Amino acid sequence: MAKIIVLGGCGAVGSNAVKTLVRDNTFSEVAIGDSNVEKAERMAEDLGPGVISRKFDALDIDSCKDAIAGCDLVLNCVGPFYSTVKTILTAAIEVGINYVDVCDDPDVTLEILGLDEAAKKAGITALIGMGASPGITNLLAKLAADDFLDETDSIDIFHTHGGEPFEGDGVIGHRFHCMSIDIPMYLEGELKYVRYFEEDGIALRQSFDFPLIGKNIPLYPYPHPEQLTLPRYIKVKNVTNKGSVLPIEYYQLTSEVCRLGMASKEPIEVKGREVVPYDFALAFIKRERDRILKETQFGEQRGAMSIVVKGKKNGEILEYRIHTYSSSQALGEGTGIPAAAGAIMMQQEKVSGKGVLPPEGCIRPLEFIDVFRPLADMADADMGKSGESSLIVEQVDADGKVTTLDF
Repeated sequence: MAKIIVLGGCGAVGSNAVKTLVRDNTFSEVAIGDSNVEKAERMAEDLGPGVISRKFDALDIDSCKDAIAGCDLVLNCVGPFYSTVKTILTAAIEVGINYVDVCDDPDVTLEILGLDEAAKKAGITALIGMGASPGITNLLAKLAADDFLDETDSIDIFHTHGGEPFEGDGVIGHRFHCMSIDIPMYLEGELKYVRYFEEDGIALRQSFDFPLIGKNIPLYPYPHPEQLTLPRYIKVKNVTNKGSVLPIEYYQLTSEVCRLGMASKEPIEVKGREVVPYDFALAFIKRERDRILKETQFGEQRGAMSIVVKGKKNGEILEYRIHTYSSSQALGEGTGIPAAAGAIMMQQEKVSGKGVLPPEGCIRPLEFIDVFRPLADMADADMGKSGESSLIVEQVDADGKVTTLDF
């Protein structure tokens, strides 16, 4: 049987991918690759036979090559991707090993798409962005556009989550990054960029009702890769991506800290000592998160995504809303489980083509759902939350009549 290594296997996303792969048994050996080898060793011991640990440095290509040597597949869960993904993907290409990641940074996505020819020459498939958003969102958008509509006008992606047991520095740092860079949006047939704190970004803010998660949840422009990749595979006028983190008070605190410049890594002198605002901000936000979760009585982690696709079928204007939600899973499970599903599909030869490809370019949506659903159910059962995750498909006609479809 095949061997897989999950890089960043001790993190919130990677650890859930590892647990999913161990439950599934497609791979005879699951290696946990992490810079914290002691934690990886403890995790491997807890998970039992067939799970091993390997230490590696995500910024050192030779270390990456050594870690993945002898494996049949690499699953990369090491964030922030804007600083690590090129090194790890290059290592996989040079060693000649198939690759899956959950890269959600659009700026570096364009760069790694540029490695397509190198991957083809190496004879490998690199499936990028196979998480929740991007990942599941890409495939559900493709499903609606290809199977439900004749013409697609717009694809709007909405997501929210919160209440995870812990959030590391990388997660908060990624949010700072998302609030600081140019945010791609595909508008009126053109790729445009907006800024989170400026008028063009503020104008795109809205609220949305997520089934079973909450109503009127504020959403903000999000720099994810769907806006870059979906128009390459679907003829469409508009693709947007908006999200937030729950409780919303916590997300707004993060936003305000970033707006005030506290995400800066330039040291400043405070009473004779050098202080890095970024380091202080991380510690402050993590402390305040615990307080906010307690004060809002937030409860268990949960998350949701909605993909709203508008277009025409037989000349009739239609809208499809595909909602995924879980009252027991959030960021870690929500991203780690689809990543594991992508890895399993790669091993099952259900990922087509060579080169660097997003999900919509190489996976059939219904085949993914068939693989993903049992894995999500097993995760729910493992947490004693059987049946807590689900998928809702709604059709909205030109008069606004909503019909829930069996799916």
